[in-house]
Amino acid sequence: MNASSFLVALQRGCTQTFRRPHLVLPASCSRVQYRLESTEVVAAARMPYRVKVTAGKRYAWCACGHSKKQPYCDGAHKAKAPSIAPLRFTPDSTKMVMLCACKETKNAPYCDGSHFKVIFRDLVKSVKGVFK
Repeated sequence: MNASSFLVALQRGCTQTFRRPHLVLPASCSRVQYRLESTEVVAAARMPYRVKVTAGKRYAWCACGHSKKQPYCDGAHKAKAPSIAPLRFTPDSTKMVMLCACKETKNAPYCDGSHFKVIFRDLVKSVKGVFK
């Protein structure tokens, strides 16, 4: 079995046993992609979320950045980053707060201005890319 027929079998979802126990695909093959579980957080946004929290209500702040219901957890970490658990918190009073979206705050779940470092890092990265 050659590499192209292996890819076709993989796309069709075939689970047959192949004759060769160890099949090595070329590194340039872009059709076979896999994703390992992430242990790193992903910035959901560059600026914090301004939300109203209610006193005594329990919240789960997304700490991994994969949630589709930012800044709150929707359970996406279970599949994408199982080693990163959400941060549960209960506010003392009803108020408007800034919840971190860059996921690099030292005062989780509240914003401490770390997003400025993230924005600066992205800016430096893009400027360096221009001069390559």
